[in-house]
Amino acid sequence: MRGLQGKVALVTGASRGIGFAAAERLVAEGARVAITARKAEPLAAAVEALGGPDVAIGVAGRADDAAHRDEVLARVTEAFGPLDLLVNNTGINPAYGPLADLDLDVARKITETNVVSTLAWTQASLRAGLADGGAVVNVSSIAGLQPAPGIAFYGVTKAALIQLTESLAIELAPAVRVNAVAPAVVKTQFAQALYAHDEEGVASRYPLRRLGRPDDVGAAIAFLLSDDASWITGQTLVLDGGITRSGGLG
Repeated sequence: MRGLQGKVALVTGASRGIGFAAAERLVAEGARVAITARKAEPLAAAVEALGGPDVAIGVAGRADDAAHRDEVLARVTEAFGPLDLLVNNTGINPAYGPLADLDLDVARKITETNVVSTLAWTQASLRAGLADGGAVVNVSSIAGLQPAPGIAFYGVTKAALIQLTESLAIELAPAVRVNAVAPAVVKTQFAQALYAHDEEGVASRYPLRRLGRPDDVGAAIAFLLSDDASWITGQTLVLDGGITRSGGLG
């Protein structure tokens, strides 16, 4: 991909899954990355798997902690130079069930992590120097495109993330491009509850007859950050194996 060699990227929530796959693809394309996650040990293992401190650093902490955000941006600037690329991947979904029974404190926590923290990371990155030629990708979900029974409030926050992406794209143009990806079920630890009970049966509902892999999403994220996507902003790229067109979610 054009334009990723030598770039400096920050990927949040990247010790495993989609975030790690995005970081891995960016490193493969010649970028250097800072990755974050809550737990230091798996984060250190992820840094090692990415190639060590020459190409990656990890900073553990909570996405909704302002001091953590400031520390990450200071450390990536010190290690690699000014930030060029941001991937907002951190997200949580600690609740399952109908909206009528959802604990409102849980709803606030999901909103804080999935939406407010995404805006906060973007604001902090802009203050740290993300500017002309920069790019941001936010990780949404197909749950933000249509009703998602059982994980409905998660879907509400992912819909908000799509709107946030569109608004930031207009406000930050032409200096910074902002796009999103909206995956269907991807084989990650985070999504296990959606497929582990019957992976073959769940996959059979997809026209492409398989679930997503983290590298499917990582490749799309890298594309949207690259110069190959230099005329794309404010868009949400749906990565779903065809299921939203087939009616398989209905």
